[in-house]
Amino acid sequence: MGNAQKKAPGKGEEGGSHHSRPETPGANRSAGSQEPPGKKPEVNGTHPVERRVGEESQSISPASSGTGAENCNLDAPAGALPPPLARLKNEGNMLFKNGQFGDALDKYTQAIEGCEREGVDNPEDICILYSNRAACYLKDGNSSDCIQDCSRALELRPFSLKPLLRRAMAYESLERYRKAYVDYKTVLQIDVSVQAAHDSIHRITKLLIEQDGPDWREKLPEIPVVPLSAQQHRREEPSAEVLQARAARAEQEKARQTEARFTLLKQEGNELVKKGQFQSAMEKYSECLKLKSSECSIYTNRALCYLKLDRYEEAKQDCDSALQIEPANKKAFYRRALAHKGLKDYLSSSTDLQEVLQLDPNVREAEQELQEVTVLLRESLLTAQG
Repeated sequence: MGNAQKKAPGKGEEGGSHHSRPETPGANRSAGSQEPPGKKPEVNGTHPVERRVGEESQSISPASSGTGAENCNLDAPAGALPPPLARLKNEGNMLFKNGQFGDALDKYTQAIEGCEREGVDNPEDICILYSNRAACYLKDGNSSDCIQDCSRALELRPFSLKPLLRRAMAYESLERYRKAYVDYKTVLQIDVSVQAAHDSIHRITKLLIEQDGPDWREKLPEIPVVPLSAQQHRREEPSAEVLQARAARAEQEKARQTEARFTLLKQEGNELVKKGQFQSAMEKYSECLKLKSSECSIYTNRALCYLKLDRYEEAKQDCDSALQIEPANKKAFYRRALAHKGLKDYLSSSTDLQEVLQLDPNVREAEQELQEVTVLLRESLLTAQG
Protein backbone atom coordinates (compact mmCIF):
# COMPACT_ATOMS: atom_id res chain seq x y z
CA MET A 1 0.00 0.00 0.00
CA GLY A 2 3.04 2.23 -0.12
CA ASN A 3 3.29 3.61 -3.64
CA ALA A 4 5.31 6.79 -3.91
CA GLN A 5 3.46 9.88 -4.99
CA LYS A 6 3.98 10.99 -8.57
CA LYS A 7 3.48 14.67 -7.78
CA ALA A 8 3.57 16.71 -4.63
CA PRO A 9 0.48 18.72 -3.68
CA GLY A 10 0.50 22.48 -3.77
CA LYS A 11 0.21 24.85 -0.86
CA GLY A 12 -2.90 24.80 1.25
CA GLU A 13 -4.41 22.98 4.12
CA GLU A 14 -3.69 19.43 3.01
CA GLY A 15 -2.51 19.67 -0.57
CA GLY A 16 -4.09 18.62 -3.85
CA SER A 17 -7.38 19.78 -5.20
CA HIS A 18 -10.43 18.75 -3.28
CA HIS A 19 -12.17 18.32 -6.61
CA SER A 20 -10.31 15.09 -7.34
CA ARG A 21 -11.38 11.74 -5.94
CA PRO A 22 -9.47 10.90 -2.78
CA GLU A 23 -8.06 7.49 -2.15
CA THR A 24 -9.51 4.96 0.26
CA PRO A 25 -7.60 2.52 2.49
CA GLY A 26 -7.93 -1.22 2.54
CA ALA A 27 -10.70 -2.54 4.74
CA ASN A 28 -9.91 -2.88 8.43
CA ARG A 29 -12.64 -4.75 10.28
CA SER A 30 -13.55 -3.50 13.73
CA ALA A 31 -15.20 -5.79 16.28
CA GLY A 32 -16.77 -2.76 17.89
CA SER A 33 -18.59 -1.51 14.82
CA GLN A 34 -21.82 0.16 15.82
CA GLU A 35 -23.71 -0.88 12.74
CA PRO A 36 -24.64 -4.28 11.37
CA PRO A 37 -22.36 -5.30 8.51
CA GLY A 38 -23.84 -4.76 5.08
CA LYS A 39 -23.24 -6.66 1.91
CA LYS A 40 -19.80 -5.89 0.54
CA PRO A 41 -19.97 -4.93 -3.12
CA GLU A 42 -17.34 -6.58 -5.20
CA VAL A 43 -15.86 -5.74 -8.54
CA ASN A 44 -13.76 -8.62 -9.82
CA GLY A 45 -13.58 -9.81 -6.23
CA THR A 46 -12.38 -6.52 -4.76
CA HIS A 47 -14.19 -4.17 -2.42
CA PRO A 48 -14.52 -0.73 -4.14
CA VAL A 49 -13.00 0.98 -1.10
CA GLU A 50 -9.92 -1.27 -1.35
CA ARG A 51 -9.80 -1.10 -5.14
CA ARG A 52 -9.26 2.66 -5.15
CA VAL A 53 -6.02 2.32 -3.14
CA GLY A 54 -3.09 3.56 -5.15
CA GLU A 55 -5.28 4.89 -7.95
CA GLU A 56 -5.91 8.40 -6.65
CA SER A 57 -3.30 8.91 -3.98
CA GLN A 58 -2.48 12.49 -4.95
CA SER A 59 -5.66 14.04 -3.55
CA ILE A 60 -5.11 12.51 -0.10
CA SER A 61 -1.56 13.85 0.31
CA PRO A 62 -0.89 16.03 3.34
CA ALA A 63 -0.06 19.73 3.12
CA SER A 64 3.34 20.51 1.70
CA SER A 65 5.48 23.60 1.64
CA GLY A 66 7.49 22.64 -1.43
CA THR A 67 6.81 21.51 -4.93
CA GLY A 68 8.34 18.04 -4.69
CA ALA A 69 10.15 15.65 -2.36
CA GLU A 70 13.47 16.28 -4.11
CA ASN A 71 13.46 20.06 -3.54
CA CYS A 72 11.32 20.35 -0.41
CA ASN A 73 12.58 23.01 2.01
CA LEU A 74 12.28 21.27 5.35
CA ASP A 75 12.81 24.57 7.19
CA ALA A 76 10.03 26.39 5.35
CA PRO A 77 7.34 28.00 7.53
CA ALA A 78 4.24 25.93 8.23
CA GLY A 79 1.42 28.18 9.34
CA ALA A 80 2.04 29.55 12.82
CA LEU A 81 3.93 26.49 14.03
CA PRO A 82 7.27 27.09 15.80
CA PRO A 83 10.24 26.27 13.49
CA PRO A 84 11.10 22.88 15.07
CA LEU A 85 7.48 21.73 14.78
CA ALA A 86 7.17 23.15 11.25
CA ARG A 87 10.23 21.08 10.29
CA LEU A 88 8.62 17.92 11.69
CA LYS A 89 5.52 18.60 9.65
CA ASN A 90 7.56 19.23 6.48
CA GLU A 91 9.53 16.05 7.06
CA GLY A 92 6.28 14.16 7.46
CA ASN A 93 5.00 15.58 4.16
CA MET A 94 8.19 14.57 2.36
CA LEU A 95 8.10 11.05 3.79
CA PHE A 96 4.44 10.70 2.83
CA LYS A 97 5.15 11.70 -0.77
CA ASN A 98 7.88 9.06 -0.86
CA GLY A 99 5.42 6.39 0.28
CA GLN A 100 6.98 6.07 3.75
CA PHE A 101 3.67 6.33 5.57
CA GLY A 102 4.79 4.83 8.88
CA ASP A 103 7.73 7.23 9.14
CA ALA A 104 5.51 10.14 8.12
CA LEU A 105 3.04 9.16 10.83
CA ASP A 106 5.84 9.29 13.42
CA LYS A 107 6.78 12.83 12.33
CA TYR A 108 3.20 14.07 12.56
CA THR A 109 2.86 12.43 15.98
CA GLN A 110 5.99 14.18 17.19
CA ALA A 111 4.64 17.49 15.88
CA ILE A 112 1.27 16.95 17.61
CA GLU A 113 2.96 16.04 20.89
CA GLY A 114 5.23 19.09 20.50
CA CYS A 115 2.20 21.35 20.12
CA GLU A 116 0.74 19.94 23.33
CA ARG A 117 4.03 20.23 25.17
CA GLU A 118 4.71 23.81 24.06
CA GLY A 119 1.13 24.98 24.46
CA VAL A 120 0.61 25.83 20.77
CA ASP A 121 -2.93 27.22 20.48
CA ASN A 122 -3.62 27.40 16.77
CA PRO A 123 -6.59 25.18 15.90
CA GLU A 124 -6.02 25.37 12.14
CA ASP A 125 -2.40 24.15 12.28
CA ILE A 126 -3.18 21.38 14.77
CA CYS A 127 -6.21 20.35 12.72
CA ILE A 128 -3.96 19.92 9.69
CA LEU A 129 -1.51 17.78 11.67
CA TYR A 130 -4.29 15.44 12.83
CA SER A 131 -5.73 15.33 9.32
CA ASN A 132 -2.32 14.54 7.81
CA ARG A 133 -1.72 11.78 10.33
CA ALA A 134 -5.18 10.44 9.51
CA ALA A 135 -4.05 10.24 5.87
CA CYS A 136 -1.18 7.99 6.98
CA TYR A 137 -3.55 5.75 8.92
CA LEU A 138 -5.85 5.64 5.91
CA LYS A 139 -2.96 4.63 3.64
CA ASP A 140 -1.99 1.82 6.00
CA GLY A 141 -5.57 0.56 6.35
CA ASN A 142 -5.87 1.57 10.02
CA SER A 143 -9.41 2.88 9.72
CA SER A 144 -10.17 3.07 13.46
CA ASP A 145 -7.25 5.42 14.23
CA CYS A 146 -8.01 7.38 11.06
CA ILE A 147 -11.55 8.01 12.33
CA GLN A 148 -10.21 9.11 15.73
CA ASP A 149 -7.77 11.62 14.21
CA CYS A 150 -10.34 12.97 11.76
CA SER A 151 -12.83 13.48 14.58
CA ARG A 152 -10.20 15.36 16.58
CA ALA A 153 -9.40 17.52 13.53
CA LEU A 154 -13.10 18.31 13.09
CA GLU A 155 -13.41 19.30 16.75
CA LEU A 156 -10.67 21.85 16.14
CA ARG A 157 -12.00 23.02 12.78
CA PRO A 158 -15.61 21.96 12.15
CA PHE A 159 -16.66 21.17 8.57
CA SER A 160 -13.09 20.84 7.32
CA LEU A 161 -13.50 18.96 4.06
CA LYS A 162 -10.49 16.61 4.00
CA PRO A 163 -10.98 15.14 7.50
CA LEU A 164 -14.67 14.60 6.72
CA LEU A 165 -13.87 12.82 3.47
CA ARG A 166 -11.17 10.65 5.03
CA ARG A 167 -13.43 9.73 7.94
CA ALA A 168 -16.21 8.80 5.53
CA MET A 169 -13.85 6.48 3.67
CA ALA A 170 -12.67 4.91 6.92
CA TYR A 171 -16.27 4.32 8.03
CA GLU A 172 -17.02 2.76 4.65
CA SER A 173 -14.03 0.41 4.90
CA LEU A 174 -15.33 -0.72 8.31
CA GLU A 175 -18.79 -1.26 6.74
CA ARG A 176 -20.27 1.40 9.01
CA TYR A 177 -22.31 2.57 6.05
CA ARG A 178 -24.75 4.84 7.87
CA LYS A 179 -21.99 6.99 9.36
CA ALA A 180 -20.13 6.99 6.05
CA TYR A 181 -23.30 8.14 4.26
CA VAL A 182 -23.74 11.06 6.70
CA ASP A 183 -20.13 12.22 6.27
CA TYR A 184 -20.29 11.98 2.47
CA LYS A 185 -23.53 13.97 2.48
CA THR A 186 -21.90 16.60 4.68
CA VAL A 187 -18.94 16.79 2.29
CA LEU A 188 -21.32 17.51 -0.59
CA GLN A 189 -22.91 20.34 1.38
CA ILE A 190 -19.45 21.87 1.66
CA ASP A 191 -18.45 21.25 -1.95
CA VAL A 192 -20.91 19.67 -4.36
CA SER A 193 -18.15 19.07 -6.93
CA VAL A 194 -16.42 16.28 -4.95
CA GLN A 195 -17.06 13.39 -7.33
CA ALA A 196 -15.76 10.77 -4.88
CA ALA A 197 -18.56 11.66 -2.49
CA HIS A 198 -21.20 11.39 -5.22
CA ASP A 199 -19.91 7.98 -6.28
CA SER A 200 -19.77 6.71 -2.72
CA ILE A 201 -23.27 7.98 -1.92
CA HIS A 202 -24.65 6.01 -4.88
CA ARG A 203 -22.81 2.86 -3.84
CA ILE A 204 -23.72 3.10 -0.16
CA THR A 205 -27.37 3.92 -0.89
CA LYS A 206 -27.74 0.57 -2.63
CA LEU A 207 -26.06 -1.21 0.28
CA LEU A 208 -28.30 0.50 2.84
CA ILE A 209 -31.44 -0.41 0.89
CA GLU A 210 -30.32 -4.04 0.84
CA GLN A 211 -29.31 -3.91 4.50
CA ASP A 212 -32.16 -1.89 6.04
CA GLY A 213 -34.99 -2.14 3.49
CA PRO A 214 -37.20 0.62 2.10
CA ASP A 215 -37.13 2.59 5.37
CA TRP A 216 -33.32 2.83 5.43
CA ARG A 217 -33.35 6.62 5.69
CA GLU A 218 -35.11 6.46 9.05
CA LYS A 219 -32.14 4.55 10.52
CA LEU A 220 -29.55 7.16 9.51
CA PRO A 221 -27.93 9.45 12.09
CA GLU A 222 -28.87 13.09 11.71
CA ILE A 223 -27.07 14.84 8.85
CA PRO A 224 -25.65 18.14 10.11
CA VAL A 225 -26.50 21.38 8.34
CA VAL A 226 -23.33 23.05 7.06
CA PRO A 227 -23.31 26.83 7.67
CA LEU A 228 -23.05 29.07 4.63
CA SER A 229 -19.62 30.26 5.76
CA ALA A 230 -18.25 26.72 5.33
CA GLN A 231 -19.80 26.05 1.93
CA GLN A 232 -17.69 26.36 -1.18
CA HIS A 233 -18.74 27.30 -4.72
CA ARG A 234 -22.25 28.06 -3.50
CA ARG A 235 -22.62 31.09 -5.72
CA GLU A 236 -21.16 29.51 -8.82
CA GLU A 237 -23.64 28.71 -11.55
CA PRO A 238 -23.24 25.05 -12.56
CA SER A 239 -22.18 24.46 -16.15
CA ALA A 240 -24.28 22.55 -18.64
CA GLU A 241 -21.91 19.60 -18.25
CA VAL A 242 -22.38 19.60 -14.47
CA LEU A 243 -26.15 19.79 -14.80
CA GLN A 244 -26.11 16.95 -17.32
CA ALA A 245 -23.94 14.85 -15.01
CA ARG A 246 -26.28 15.52 -12.10
CA ALA A 247 -29.28 14.49 -14.18
CA ALA A 248 -27.51 11.30 -15.25
CA ARG A 249 -26.63 10.49 -11.64
CA ALA A 250 -30.22 11.12 -10.58
CA GLU A 251 -31.47 8.73 -13.24
CA GLN A 252 -28.94 6.10 -12.19
CA GLU A 253 -29.96 6.49 -8.56
CA LYS A 254 -33.64 6.21 -9.44
CA ALA A 255 -32.94 3.05 -11.46
CA ARG A 256 -30.98 1.53 -8.57
CA GLN A 257 -33.73 2.26 -6.08
CA THR A 258 -36.36 0.89 -8.44
CA GLU A 259 -34.40 -2.32 -8.96
CA ALA A 260 -33.93 -2.79 -5.22
CA ARG A 261 -37.64 -2.19 -4.55
CA PHE A 262 -38.59 -4.56 -7.39
CA THR A 263 -36.37 -7.34 -6.03
CA LEU A 264 -37.77 -6.94 -2.53
CA LEU A 265 -41.40 -7.07 -3.71
CA LYS A 266 -40.71 -10.12 -5.88
CA GLN A 267 -39.12 -11.96 -2.96
CA GLU A 268 -42.05 -11.07 -0.72
CA GLY A 269 -44.49 -12.31 -3.38
CA ASN A 270 -42.62 -15.60 -3.74
CA GLU A 271 -42.67 -16.16 0.02
CA LEU A 272 -46.42 -15.49 0.15
CA VAL A 273 -47.01 -18.03 -2.64
CA LYS A 274 -45.12 -20.65 -0.61
CA LYS A 275 -47.45 -19.91 2.30
CA GLY A 276 -50.54 -20.19 0.10
CA GLN A 277 -51.43 -16.52 0.54
CA PHE A 278 -52.24 -15.97 -3.13
CA GLN A 279 -54.23 -12.74 -2.81
CA SER A 280 -51.39 -10.99 -0.98
CA ALA A 281 -48.82 -12.46 -3.36
CA MET A 282 -50.84 -11.22 -6.35
CA GLU A 283 -50.79 -7.71 -4.90
CA LYS A 284 -47.00 -7.85 -4.49
CA TYR A 285 -46.53 -8.96 -8.10
CA SER A 286 -48.87 -6.16 -9.25
CA GLU A 287 -46.62 -3.64 -7.47
CA CYS A 288 -43.62 -5.24 -9.20
CA LEU A 289 -45.20 -4.70 -12.61
CA LYS A 290 -45.75 -1.02 -11.85
CA LEU A 291 -41.99 -0.73 -11.43
CA LYS A 292 -40.93 -3.02 -14.29
CA SER A 293 -43.56 -4.10 -16.79
CA SER A 294 -41.20 -6.15 -18.97
CA GLU A 295 -40.37 -8.93 -16.49
CA CYS A 296 -41.85 -12.16 -17.88
CA SER A 297 -41.58 -14.14 -14.62
CA ILE A 298 -43.77 -11.65 -12.77
CA TYR A 299 -46.61 -12.18 -15.24
CA THR A 300 -46.38 -15.98 -14.95
CA ASN A 301 -46.15 -15.74 -11.14
CA ARG A 302 -49.20 -13.51 -10.95
CA ALA A 303 -51.02 -15.80 -13.39
CA LEU A 304 -50.46 -18.64 -10.91
CA CYS A 305 -52.06 -16.54 -8.17
CA TYR A 306 -55.05 -15.75 -10.41
CA LEU A 307 -55.48 -19.47 -11.17
CA LYS A 308 -55.48 -20.28 -7.47
CA LEU A 309 -58.08 -17.55 -6.97
CA ASP A 310 -60.25 -18.89 -9.86
CA ARG A 311 -59.74 -15.65 -11.78
CA TYR A 312 -59.14 -17.40 -15.09
CA GLU A 313 -59.59 -14.50 -17.50
CA GLU A 314 -56.98 -12.42 -15.67
CA ALA A 315 -54.64 -15.43 -15.55
CA LYS A 316 -55.02 -15.81 -19.32
CA GLN A 317 -54.24 -12.14 -19.89
CA ASP A 318 -51.07 -12.36 -17.81
CA CYS A 319 -49.93 -15.42 -19.77
CA ASP A 320 -50.63 -13.55 -23.02
CA SER A 321 -48.39 -10.72 -21.78
CA ALA A 322 -45.66 -13.16 -20.77
CA LEU A 323 -45.71 -14.82 -24.21
CA GLN A 324 -45.38 -11.45 -25.91
CA ILE A 325 -42.12 -11.02 -24.00
CA GLU A 326 -40.93 -14.66 -24.28
CA PRO A 327 -42.79 -16.50 -27.08
CA ALA A 328 -41.43 -19.92 -26.00
CA ASN A 329 -42.11 -19.68 -22.27
CA LYS A 330 -43.35 -23.09 -21.07
CA LYS A 331 -44.86 -21.78 -17.85
CA ALA A 332 -46.89 -19.21 -19.72
CA PHE A 333 -48.27 -21.82 -22.14
CA TYR A 334 -49.03 -24.27 -19.33
CA ARG A 335 -50.75 -21.74 -17.08
CA ARG A 336 -52.69 -20.29 -19.99
CA ALA A 337 -53.85 -23.84 -20.76
CA LEU A 338 -55.13 -24.10 -17.18
CA ALA A 339 -56.85 -20.72 -17.57
CA HIS A 340 -58.52 -21.89 -20.80
CA LYS A 341 -59.60 -25.04 -18.98
CA GLY A 342 -61.13 -22.97 -16.20
CA LEU A 343 -62.95 -20.93 -18.85
CA LYS A 344 -64.14 -24.24 -20.45
CA ASP A 345 -62.29 -23.44 -23.66
CA TYR A 346 -60.95 -26.97 -23.96
CA LEU A 347 -59.77 -26.65 -27.54
CA SER A 348 -57.50 -23.67 -26.71
CA SER A 349 -56.34 -25.48 -23.58
CA SER A 350 -55.42 -28.54 -25.65
CA THR A 351 -53.51 -26.38 -28.14
CA ASP A 352 -51.44 -24.72 -25.38
CA LEU A 353 -50.66 -28.06 -23.73
CA GLN A 354 -49.43 -29.43 -27.02
CA GLU A 355 -47.17 -26.36 -27.31
CA VAL A 356 -45.73 -27.18 -23.89
CA LEU A 357 -44.99 -30.79 -24.89
CA GLN A 358 -43.48 -29.67 -28.15
CA LEU A 359 -41.09 -27.42 -26.22
CA ASP A 360 -40.39 -30.12 -23.62
CA PRO A 361 -41.82 -33.63 -24.07
CA ASN A 362 -40.88 -34.54 -20.48
CA VAL A 363 -43.40 -32.31 -18.71
CA ARG A 364 -45.59 -34.96 -17.13
CA GLU A 365 -48.09 -32.48 -15.74
CA ALA A 366 -48.79 -31.29 -19.29
CA GLU A 367 -49.31 -34.88 -20.48
CA GLN A 368 -51.80 -35.56 -17.70
CA GLU A 369 -53.64 -32.30 -18.30
CA LEU A 370 -53.79 -32.98 -22.03
CA GLN A 371 -55.41 -36.35 -21.43
CA GLU A 372 -57.98 -34.81 -19.12
CA VAL A 373 -58.67 -31.85 -21.42
CA THR A 374 -59.06 -34.20 -24.40
CA VAL A 375 -61.76 -36.10 -22.52
CA LEU A 376 -63.50 -32.84 -21.59
CA LEU A 377 -63.28 -31.62 -25.18
CA ARG A 378 -64.94 -34.81 -26.49
CA GLU A 379 -67.69 -34.57 -23.88
CA SER A 380 -68.35 -30.95 -24.78
CA LEU A 381 -68.55 -31.79 -28.48
CA LEU A 382 -70.94 -34.66 -27.82
CA THR A 383 -73.11 -32.41 -25.66
CA ALA A 384 -73.16 -29.78 -28.38
CA GLN A 385 -74.20 -32.37 -30.98
CA GLY A 386 -76.90 -33.76 -28.71
